[in-house]
Amino acid sequence: MQRFSHHPINEVWLATRQEDVFDKKQRIIDAHHHLFDRPSQHYLAKDLTTDIGSDLNVIATVFVQARGFYRVDGPEASQPVGETEYAATVGETAEKSGGPNLCAAIVGYADLTLGDAVRPVLEQHIRAGRDRFRGIRHILTWDENSRLLNPAYPTTENMMESHEFRSGFSHLADLGLSFDAWLYFHQIPKLTALARRFPTVQIILNHCGGILGIGAYAGHRDDVFKQWRAAMAELATCQNVTVKIGGLGMSLFGFGFEQADKAPSSEILALAWQPWVHTCIDLFGTERCMFESNFPVDKGSYGYAVGWNAMMRLASELTAEERDALFFRTAATIYNIKDIN
Repeated sequence: MQRFSHHPINEVWLATRQEDVFDKKQRIIDAHHHLFDRPSQHYLAKDLTTDIGSDLNVIATVFVQARGFYRVDGPEASQPVGETEYAATVGETAEKSGGPNLCAAIVGYADLTLGDAVRPVLEQHIRAGRDRFRGIRHILTWDENSRLLNPAYPTTENMMESHEFRSGFSHLADLGLSFDAWLYFHQIPKLTALARRFPTVQIILNHCGGILGIGAYAGHRDDVFKQWRAAMAELATCQNVTVKIGGLGMSLFGFGFEQADKAPSSEILALAWQPWVHTCIDLFGTERCMFESNFPVDKGSYGYAVGWNAMMRLASELTAEERDALFFRTAATIYNIKDIN
C-alpha cells in the first residue's frame, strides 16, 4: 500500500481565495513552522516572510525540526545539530532586519532511544542554538496501517514505554528542555503515562493530538472524535502538557479542503475545525493552548492569512486576554521567548 503524502502546494489554486486580515493588531507568535531545502520542495525564511506578508502582526515564530540542513559529516547522532545551527542563523539575521523574530525558539531533533548517550547531543543543540534552543521533537507517530508511517522516522507501538526512550527523555528535565510530541490520537494514553512519569518536563502536544481521517479512519469521524476527546480529557489532567492548535490541513486529517475547485475560505475552515479547536480550549484552557500554522505542510490546503483568519473566527467570542493567550502569550511562556509583554 502506498504511503500517505502531504498535499502538494498549488500557488495558482491558493490565489483563488484572498482575504483581508480580520484583526491586523492581534499579535501572533506562530508556534510551529518548518524550513527546508529539498530537491522536490523548498521553504526558506524568505518564503515564510512572504506568506506572513505585511498585514498579519506576527511578532515571532517557533521553528520545529523537519530533517533539513543536517551536518554532512561527524557522528550520525549529532548531524541533526546542523538544523539547529541553521535556524539560529536565520533568527539572528531576521532580528537584524527588524521584521518578525523568526526562529525565536528552536525545537530540534535528537534520537532519545540512544538513552544516556543522547546527553552530549542535547548539549550540542543548546550551544548551537545560541540562546534560542528550547527542546526536542522525536516523532512518535505509529499505526498498524503502514500507510500512515513515515519511514524517515522509525517508530514502534511501545516506543514511549521503552527503557531506552525514557532514559533519553529523562535528560530533558536535567537540561531544562521541553518535548514536542507528534503522535496519533489513539496514542494519547501512552503520552499521558509519559507525562505523569516525567512531571517536570514540559510537553507540547502537536497538531491537536493527531486526528486521523484517512484509510481505516475515513468515514468514522464521530467515533474518532469520541475516542480522541476522552483521551484528551485525561491528558489535560497533566499540568505539564500544553496543546498546539493547528496542523488541520494535513492529508492525514482527511478534511479534503484541497479537493475543491477554489481554495477554502476562513469560514469554511472554522466550521470544519470548530469541534476540535473548541474542545482543546475547553479541556486545557487558553493558558495551555497555542495557535500554529504548521507551514508549509498545511499550505497544501489553505493560505497563511486565511488560516489565521479562521483562528480569529474560532476565538472571536473569547475575552481579549484569552485571545492573546492563544495567539502569543502561551507560546511566549512555554518556549521562553523573551521581550514579549
